[in-house]
Amino acid sequence: MKQLAKLFLVFAKIGVMTFGGGYAMIPFLERELVEKRSWTTSEELMDYYAVGQCTPGVIAVNTATFVGQSMAGVPGGIAATLGIVFPSLVIICVIAGILTNFADLPAVKSAFAGIRVCVCVLIFNAVVKLWKKAVPDKAALALCLAVFVLSAFFNLSPVLFVLCCAAAGILFTQWGVRGR
Repeated sequence: MKQLAKLFLVFAKIGVMTFGGGYAMIPFLERELVEKRSWTTSEELMDYYAVGQCTPGVIAVNTATFVGQSMAGVPGGIAATLGIVFPSLVIICVIAGILTNFADLPAVKSAFAGIRVCVCVLIFNAVVKLWKKAVPDKAALALCLAVFVLSAFFNLSPVLFVLCCAAAGILFTQWGVRGR
């Protein structure tokens, strides 16, 4: 029971401290789960993120569920999921109640414009961190560039990209193109 409470509280802390969605949470998740608590490795966290990206639902919730389940089974997955969702639910309900009355004020509009800039920077920092670990060699760089170009010019499903890159990773490893 203590472990479930700890999972809930850690993910509630992450949920209340991060703004900007799933990608903006990457640095906080890494700090809390990898560096501070050693509950997972950076590679495992990236794997959870990759799977969370291509499964239905919100990426941060999916990632919390995967980490919680790996720590304490199904009850751990539920505790972590409730922890990551609870602060957002409370904050959104409060903001929604207030915002409807003040959304048209210039100060509120300006505040949201500033928040959007901050969120972009947080997401960019998360991408840089992921890049350093996810693109360690020329084979990974080739996959990255191929996905970037294809996603920029074609409206293909992210699931297709994930499945193709998984297959390419397996083939590259078998062929000796990359060795992790």
